[in-house]
Amino acid sequence: MSRFSCHLPGLAALALALLPASLQANEQFISAEASDPRMMGWMEGFPPPTDKLVMQPEAEFFSFPKLRWTVCHFRELLPTEVVSRGLEAPKPLEYARDEDAIDSLTFTPLGGEREMTWEQSLAANYTDGVLILHRGKIVYERYFGCLDEAGKHGAMSMTKSLTGLLAEILVAEGKLDDQTLVATIIPELANSGFGDATVRQVMDMTTALSFSEDYDDPEADIWTYSAAANPLPKPEGYEGPDGYFDYLQTVEADGAHGEAFGYRTVNSDVLGWIVSRVSGREVTELLSERIWSRMGAEQDAYMTVDAKGTPFAGGGLSAGLRDLGRIGLLMLNEGTIHGQRLFPEQVMADIRAGGDRAAFAKAGYTTLTGGSYRSMWWVLHNEHRAMAARGVHGQTIYVDPAASMVLVRFASFPAAKNAQIDPTSLPAYQAVAEYLRSE
Repeated sequence: MSRFSCHLPGLAALALALLPASLQANEQFISAEASDPRMMGWMEGFPPPTDKLVMQPEAEFFSFPKLRWTVCHFRELLPTEVVSRGLEAPKPLEYARDEDAIDSLTFTPLGGEREMTWEQSLAANYTDGVLILHRGKIVYERYFGCLDEAGKHGAMSMTKSLTGLLAEILVAEGKLDDQTLVATIIPELANSGFGDATVRQVMDMTTALSFSEDYDDPEADIWTYSAAANPLPKPEGYEGPDGYFDYLQTVEADGAHGEAFGYRTVNSDVLGWIVSRVSGREVTELLSERIWSRMGAEQDAYMTVDAKGTPFAGGGLSAGLRDLGRIGLLMLNEGTIHGQRLFPEQVMADIRAGGDRAAFAKAGYTTLTGGSYRSMWWVLHNEHRAMAARGVHGQTIYVDPAASMVLVRFASFPAAKNAQIDPTSLPAYQAVAEYLRSE
């Protein structure tokens, strides 16, 4: 087994057998081992065979199992904009490996009856890369599927958490008033459902909007939004909005703002617009200036853009595994990394306090009972004071202050909704945190 990669022959089937009945729907999908992009042969050859192509304009590039290749290759399918790490030398992270002990840790999935090991959970969750830091040092690092240590992987909706972090920094520095109405900053949204919402309601997703984000419904608004944002030429006869900003102006209100949490990506892109309007910088530029070029990053990141060059602030980031580990360290250490402060302590105090728990409860997240949502971070309000950035198909930055732990996972789980992966993931994270806390 090499330092940076491993394979789990046979573990995928075993791990699936250990899952609770609620997760057995995964049986309709081939295993992590069988769907490994290298096993499937996607985009291999000069040129690749026709049946192994993953390409535009066909939308199938994000269907399983092709998505297991796509998550590491977005910039080959879509235009992107760089998030520069700058010209300074990267600041390496230290290692204190403890992988054998962590692999053997056991836990019982939520709703399950039989224990499984941490190592078995990696295959069950279609893990592409996982990094665990304890007290600032890497204790665990593994790569699978399309990813290796030099690669970049789609962060999906973890992008939202970085957009929220930028906004919270501007609030803490007095450059953005979170009680201001959105229309005051973005007059173009005055007649939309966002116009009379406050910036804080956008940041915490307590806006009341007529917008469905049910990925299983082909008629959901999220797909109309995706069509508007598609950077490729629109099909003949298309008469809808062109780009993120055009679409956001069409979103209508549905109820009173501030009463209930509702997870809607359009909030993140409105927040990206607010951040850019207030700072005078693209989200990509501000992220580079305030965070990426100052945290010792190893690699540039990048973000997908629409046809007008607007970055996808709600889900377009791709980055290296260790660099997202650095983001986790910044959150764990309240804005400092490598002895340098990148943002005020108040930023983390506000995020960790969490959002409106009663409003969050109305959304009915059964695996996140008692949690809340603040500045586009998920706050668990558990004994360890854990919080997370989360993205579809299993993306996670999980920060556990009590265990001095940061855990980052990239994955390409067949189903988009994290509700299907949480029953295995959340107790697995807790098992690692309890182990590290005792060390």
